[in-house]
Amino acid sequence: MEGITALYIFMLAAFTGYEVISRVPVILHTPLMSGSNFVHGVVLVGAMVVLGHADPADPAQLAIGFVAVFLGAANAAGGYVVTERMLAMFKSKAGGAK
Repeated sequence: MEGITALYIFMLAAFTGYEVISRVPVILHTPLMSGSNFVHGVVLVGAMVVLGHADPADPAQLAIGFVAVFLGAANAAGGYVVTERMLAMFKSKAGGAK
């Protein structure tokens, strides 16, 4: 029963996240994502905690935990890359207009 509840919560969160993100205008998506990089860090820490509590004898738990940590790290790094690209748009060009 616990697994079905967890699956239900995951599906509900995925659906809600999709609906919220799909309604954000394209012009606002990059600033909102760069402003929420701290959330990606929280997700990464949570994934590491879950991996730390995984049963060492169960390879499925270890694999799912590893994938969670990997995807959380990729998400956090990608958020900073997007932020850097966005900030680069506002930098003046070398030898700019006079």
